[in-house]
Amino acid sequence: MRVPQGLVPLARYVEIAADLAHKIVLEEYQTGQRLFGRSSLAGQYHVSPETIRRALSLLQERGAVEVQPGVGVVVRSKSAAEAFVAEYSQQKAIGEMQERLRSLIEERNRLNEEIDILTDELLNFTFKMASRLQKIQEIRIPENSPLVGQTLASSQFRARTGATILSLKRKGEEMFSPSANTELKGGDLLVIVGPPEAEQQARLLAQGSNSQPNEES
Repeated sequence: MRVPQGLVPLARYVEIAADLAHKIVLEEYQTGQRLFGRSSLAGQYHVSPETIRRALSLLQERGAVEVQPGVGVVVRSKSAAEAFVAEYSQQKAIGEMQERLRSLIEERNRLNEEIDILTDELLNFTFKMASRLQKIQEIRIPENSPLVGQTLASSQFRARTGATILSLKRKGEEMFSPSANTELKGGDLLVIVGPPEAEQQARLLAQGSNSQPNEES
């Protein structure tokens, strides 16, 4: 989504005009009262006399003050000042909301970029691991298996086969995640999970054909 550019920041002379109008509304400047001269106002607001001139011209256009030759700037209408303050407040509020929206959209775009990058990394990793997808298999322990009487730990089942035993089924009962000291018996059905080659290694081990561990337990 395109980030909105937002309103142009209100000029300094507009802010000064709004402040003067606010003081008129609060009756710090009464109707008919003469305002300070441009130089005094310029010093008060720390701006140039030209900026003050533009602020007063704006208020005069809205009917809040009047420039009288030989007299200066005189407060003309409190209601006009109120209308100007209301308009200024609306413009300021819209500008703040638009700036907040712009900031949130930028943050959302940044998060979307991070999500896209992480998604690509996850897909790449998944594809690389596709050849190592693990399968669930069932292995029966023969009655004459060399594993009979051994525990899962002493048999080094995982080290020799690369498979993890999910459960052990025995005489209608099933033990999930059997502990390392579980003793194997003839007829036990092992539910294992591991890479494709793990099934063959497990069958060989159960039959007594796999005697060399391929890693330390």
